[in-house]
Amino acid sequence: MQDPLIEIRSLRKVFRDFWGRPRVEALHGLDLDVGAGEIFGLLGPNGSGKSTTIRLLLGLLHPTSGSIRILGGSPRDVRLKARIGYEPEESFFHPHLTAEETLLFYARIFGLPAATARTRATHLLGLLGLSPARARPVGEFSKGMLRRIGLAQALINDPELVILDEPTAGMDPIGTREVKDLLRDLKRRGKTVILSSHLLADVEDVCDRICILHEGRRRALGPVRALLEEDQRTQIVTDRLSPGTIEAVLALLRDREGPGLRVDVGAPSTRLEDFFLRTVARRDSPSGPPEGARP
Repeated sequence: MQDPLIEIRSLRKVFRDFWGRPRVEALHGLDLDVGAGEIFGLLGPNGSGKSTTIRLLLGLLHPTSGSIRILGGSPRDVRLKARIGYEPEESFFHPHLTAEETLLFYARIFGLPAATARTRATHLLGLLGLSPARARPVGEFSKGMLRRIGLAQALINDPELVILDEPTAGMDPIGTREVKDLLRDLKRRGKTVILSSHLLADVEDVCDRICILHEGRRRALGPVRALLEEDQRTQIVTDRLSPGTIEAVLALLRDREGPGLRVDVGAPSTRLEDFFLRTVARRDSPSGPPEGARP
């Protein structure tokens, strides 16, 4: 990888008690690179070190040892903050501000001109399906709507690096698909995204590479397709075959590979997310398939 946007070397983080005694070693010598323009998944069970890594990247924590370079500088460099967007796992907004006022508030923190701020706020509210709720106080928002406005505030400064912690938590499947489409669009625009999520199907859909942490150590790292590929098996997918053709193919395979060859024959299945989205997309049709039938 040339010129990684994030470089982590031998990173350790030890949390200490009141007396300064080591209490928890959250990270054990983590090495990690994230390239510019990729969607990178940071995965692991609770307590694996994901949140600690993110806080170290944002300069909210100091490493015990090791080094971090982000956007060519130190996480403690305040000037770099204007190039980063961050949505935490739980967003806390002023409940009496409307959705639009919330975005304008964050735009003002970044020093954006008023006209630019309003243009970006309007665009993001529309992009995330919040235009009808732009004048509603965010204190009235559902969890899914709060995740949307949280994502909008993470993008209000048009950041070069976007760090998202559970961005689709609490969203329905339609909202989840919209967020994943947005992440792909960010990648097309040359943005770098770090995605931390327990929803592994979402990570599999959008990430170029993933890192799996467990007990503060890196357990796996690489492209999603390469990590998931079962290289000891072969899959062939064709259009529907007649029973006679299937029998002939099976006979040929066993003749060439031996009678002990395991072959499973069946129809491929779609993903539940795709089935759900196709089903609800027919809601305006006066006549659709009966319940339980394929749309």
